Amino acid sequence: MAGEHTNYLTPTEVAGLLLVSPITVRQWAQKGLLEAQTTAGGHRRFTIEEVERFARERGIALPNSQRQVLVVDDDRQLNSYLVALLQTSVEDIQVFSAADGFEAGRMVQEHKPEIVLLDIMMPGMNGVDVCRSIKADPATRHAQVVAMTGHHSAELEHRVLEAGASVLLKKPFSRDDVLRECGLSALD
Repeated sequence: MAGEHTNYLTPTEVAGLLLVSPITVRQWAQKGLLEAQTTAGGHRRFTIEEVERFARERGIALPNSQRQVLVVDDDRQLNSYLVALLQTSVEDIQVFSAADGFEAGRMVQEHKPEIVLLDIMMPGMNGVDVCRSIKADPATRHAQVVAMTGHHSAELEHRVLEAGASVLLKKPFSRDDVLRECGLSALD
């Protein structure tokens, strides 16, 4: 039993992470927005996972937390390049990759990334459908989707943006284009 309480946070600790007052944290708990456990003494305690979920769904970056990015492209060479680019160019980042839309859906549910770098033209489930799926789910709609294509058209760009992507990058694109559109700063 000793040390078990370390997985739980007090309202004051949660408030420090989210940069709000402890009263705000208690109000969120009362409203059911932030799930809390109640101790035998009647005090609220929050799991780290619940605080991370709450912050992720509201686009709040927690201090000292790694940003999670999912790269989705069926071109294995480009996929590997983008993973390596992000891992070597950006501090405090965790990068996952998927090679098709179905795998992307599974990875999005599992990791709840902040950013999805998403190829549009893939076999099976295309990127427009993947984007719609991400944006339709309350648990993942916070994710920024940066779409990519080698077959750009105004009609495709309209469909992608309508599905919820923030931008459609035209292949080939530069390293700086990727980092800028993902809102990531490169290491010097």
